[in-house]
Amino acid sequence: MSHAPTGVIERPTPSSPTPTSSLGSRSLPRLAPLGFAAVSIALGVGIPLAVGWHSRIQWGLLSALFFLVISYIVTTVVENQRQARDRLATSVMWVCFLVAVVPLASLLWTTIQRGAERLDGYFLTHSMGGVLTDDPTGGVYHALIGTLEQVGIATVISAPLGLLTAVYLVEYGKGALAKAVTFFVDVMTGIPSIVAGLFILSIMLMGGLEPSGLMGALALTILMIPVVVRSTEEMLKLVPNELREASLALGIPKWRTILKVVLPTAIGGITTGVMLAIARIAGETAPIILLVFGSQLINTNPFEGAQSSLPFYIYEQYKVGSIQAYDRAWAAALVLIAFVMILNLVARGIARWKAPKTGR
Repeated sequence: MSHAPTGVIERPTPSSPTPTSSLGSRSLPRLAPLGFAAVSIALGVGIPLAVGWHSRIQWGLLSALFFLVISYIVTTVVENQRQARDRLATSVMWVCFLVAVVPLASLLWTTIQRGAERLDGYFLTHSMGGVLTDDPTGGVYHALIGTLEQVGIATVISAPLGLLTAVYLVEYGKGALAKAVTFFVDVMTGIPSIVAGLFILSIMLMGGLEPSGLMGALALTILMIPVVVRSTEEMLKLVPNELREASLALGIPKWRTILKVVLPTAIGGITTGVMLAIARIAGETAPIILLVFGSQLINTNPFEGAQSSLPFYIYEQYKVGSIQAYDRAWAAALVLIAFVMILNLVARGIARWKAPKTGR
């Protein structure tokens, strides 16, 4: 008597059909947006030139409009309307990105192009003492010293105050006091720089104080504190509560948990926020005009006598109006941009160095 063989019985599998997209059988190639962009630029530049429009802004706006229209129509015809709406949304985001980036890139390129002509070692190591308005000599050394000292003093005051305020709001703040602090921080965030300068100026007049770099630094402190508080507060909120609970479960006091666990975890974002606040105040001119008065001589003492700063130097040279003064203003603007960029690079380096190490 024969028995059927045991084991897995292999059954023939039918050949699976070729998968087709549920959204349409045809699709555009991946490089289609580049083709749309090329055609749009050709139309956006060619048509205005044909009718006598020579504005590059008009060329850019028409090219962006053609890009959106062509992307939507071609995708609708080749694929379907659902994919066309998706591509239209993507195209709108790209256009908005370019609209935001192109002016910034143009500004940066113009500053580098105009400022590099005058920027050299002599410009960085000499002041404007005894230099006439039409003289091509003169430098920015005195303004650079003033900016470094004023921003440094403001940072030394603002960073601890902002950090401690943010720690209070996130870790301890409850009730009416925390709400009041949050409200005033929000109000201070929108205070114009001239108002901060007038506030310190009123104190100077009541106390009989003389203009100095310290007075300007105090006004910059008022502008810097709310930025530090807000950025630090958001970074502390991103720290997982599990880390706090694990530390507290081991019997570690709360203050030590904040110092050894919470702050090191958020140090990268906190440092970046402080650098953003420094960049925010480094370009302020109104408080310096009111409180520091500006000086063409080198003054390394921020607690006595008038000082200059890079923004005030740019304003001062622009007000002169000569070609040589314009060249010095562009060079000073390039120095200010480089100063802010170096601060951001240093902040990223510190954040990476101090970031908590993660293992597998």
